[in-house]
Amino acid sequence: MNTKALRQKILDLAIHGKLVPQDPNDEPASVLLERIRDEKERLIKEGKIKRPTKTKATSDKPHYPYLLPEGWVWCKLEDIASIGTGATPLTKCKEYYLNGNIPWVNSSSTKDSVIETPSNYITSKAIQDTNCVVYPKGTLIVAMYGEGKTRGQVSELRIEAATNQACAAICPFEKEFKNYLKLFFESNYLRLRALAEGGTQPNLNLGKISNYEIPLPPLEEQCRIFTEIKHWISLIDVIENGKWNINETIKQAKFKILNLAIHGKLVPQDPTDEPASELLKRINPKAEITSDNGHYQKLPEGW
Repeated sequence: MNTKALRQKILDLAIHGKLVPQDPNDEPASVLLERIRDEKERLIKEGKIKRPTKTKATSDKPHYPYLLPEGWVWCKLEDIASIGTGATPLTKCKEYYLNGNIPWVNSSSTKDSVIETPSNYITSKAIQDTNCVVYPKGTLIVAMYGEGKTRGQVSELRIEAATNQACAAICPFEKEFKNYLKLFFESNYLRLRALAEGGTQPNLNLGKISNYEIPLPPLEEQCRIFTEIKHWISLIDVIENGKWNINETIKQAKFKILNLAIHGKLVPQDPTDEPASELLKRINPKAEITSDNGHYQKLPEGW
C-alpha cells in the first residue's frame, strides 16, 4: 500500500470540503472573514499593525482552481494571518550570539512537523540590530527556500523563537485556524514549491506566501476536519509501522534460514548421501580434509 499517496489523498479531500459533511448551522466562513477584516482595520487605525502593501498580484482578478462547498470562501493568506520573516545576524559579530538565550531557527528546522529545538541562540542585541522578530508558540513556519525537500515544508513552533530570512512565519488572527492552515500547507507542498522563482536555486518570497489563495471553511468545520484527519493519519501510522515490522521480520527470517542452512540444520541429513569428503576428494584429490579440526564448529554427519 502506498501510504504516502493515501496521506495526500486524505489531505486533498479535506481542503476540497469532501472529507467531512457540511453543517448548515455553522457560521459561514464569509461572516468570519468579514469580522477578521473589521478587526484588522481597527488595529491598522490604532497603529498596531501595518496595512499590507498592495501589489500587482493582489489587484489582478483572482482565478480560483475549484468550486467550494456551501459556507466556504476563498481568501488570501494575508486576509486571515500576519506573515513575517526574520534575518541571520552576522556570525562574526560575537555580541549577537555569545551567551544568547533567544531561540533562533532556520529553514532546515521545518523537516519536522513541530519545532522544539532551536538551530541556535541569539542575544537581545541581535534582535535590536536586525530584522529578527521573536514569534510566539503556535506560529507556522514555511520554508521559502532551501535545497532538496526543504522549500515549501511547513512546521509549527512549540517554542518562542526568531527565524532566519528563509522562513515565512505565519500567525493566524484566529488561533483556531492554525491546525487547518497547517493541513492546507501540507497538502499544497508541491504546488507551493512550483511557485518558486530564480536560477540555480529557485526561491519563494513573502509576497507569494501572503497572496496564496486559501479555501476557508467555517470554523466549526475546520475543527471537524482536523479531528477526522487525526483519525485517518493515526491509522496510516499503524499501517506504516506494520509494514516496517513485516520488513524487519522478513529480514530476520532470511538471516535465520541462511544461518540454519550453512550449519546443516535446515533440512535433515540422509545417510545414503555420498559424504562431502568423498565429493571433495573427487573434485581435488590433494585437498586436505579439515572437518575433524577442533577449530571448526561440529558439522553434521557427512559434511
